[in-house]
Amino acid sequence: MLSVGTVAPSFALPDQNGQTHALEDYRGRKVVLYFYSRDNTAGCTRQACAFGELYPQFAQKGAVVLGVSKDSIASHKKFGEKYALPFPLLADPELSAIRAYDVWQEKTMYGKKTMGVVRTTYLIDEQGVIAHAFGRVKAAENAQQMLDCL
Repeated sequence: MLSVGTVAPSFALPDQNGQTHALEDYRGRKVVLYFYSRDNTAGCTRQACAFGELYPQFAQKGAVVLGVSKDSIASHKKFGEKYALPFPLLADPELSAIRAYDVWQEKTMYGKKTMGVVRTTYLIDEQGVIAHAFGRVKAAENAQQMLDCL
C-alpha cells in the first residue's frame, strides 16, 4: 500500500462506457480511488452499492469516486447497469494502476495462496497527493469511512 504524502501514480484507464479517465483529469478535485477484486461478488457489490448510495454526498463535497478492478469494460458495464452505479468503474486488465498503487498482493483463501487485488481505498487531494490510505477495508463501511475523511 502506498503511504500518505506520496504523489499518486498517474493512470489512464477506460470506464464501463469506454471513456478514458486519467488522474490528471481530476486535478483540483478530491478523488476517492477504490480498488476491488471482482464485479458481482458479495463484498464488492456491497462496497459499490454503498458508494452509489452516498454518491450525492461525495458530489456535494466536490469529490469524485472511481472504482478500479481487473475486470473488462463489458463486465463493468453489466455491473454498473445492474446496480445503477452513478460513478465510473475503471477496467485495468493489464494491472497497470493496480500494481502502481501496490494493491496486487498475495492473499490466502481457504488455505490456498493466490495473487489478487487487496481491497484498498485512497483519498487523493486536489494536488494529486495521497491524503488518506486504507488497506483491507470492510466493504460495507468503506464508503462512509471515506465520506468522513472529506
